[in-house]
Amino acid sequence: MTLFLGLLFGAVGGVYLALGRRNHDATWLITGFLLIVYPYFFNSAVMIVVVGVLLAAVPIARARGLF
Repeated sequence: MTLFLGLLFGAVGGVYLALGRRNHDATWLITGFLLIVYPYFFNSAVMIVVVGVLLAAVPIARARGLF
């Protein structure tokens, strides 16, 4: 299960990296890198989902002006 979640959030991270490179936005680049790397540090599927959803929401919330 954790392998599948790692692949899923890694794919989202790859898309974020591509968006960050195209738009020259450091938030998308850093978040994309973190989404690719962080599943290696967690063993729990619940923690992978929680951290992944929070990380994936950061650039979207920043673009909407929430912080």
